[in-house]
Amino acid sequence: MAVEGIPTTKKFSVGDHVRWNSEAGHVHGTIAKIHTIDVEYKGHTHRCSPDDPQYEITSDTTDHVAMHKGEALTKI
Repeated sequence: MAVEGIPTTKKFSVGDHVRWNSEAGHVHGTIAKIHTIDVEYKGHTHRCSPDDPQYEITSDTTDHVAMHKGEALTKI
């Protein structure tokens, strides 16, 4: 939901334990880095800003690293 035209996003910190949905179901991991400027990742440009960062997350069960916006994550 937006407040006065500003999107509201969930904010997380490095070290937070989070959950997100993937093709394989729910995945758990730890936030390793917060990107606040556009970043190239796995061949794609991920749009980021200080108001709408993307979070780099390391999976708890594999070496997989994912990148998601805050709205896709739930703190656990």
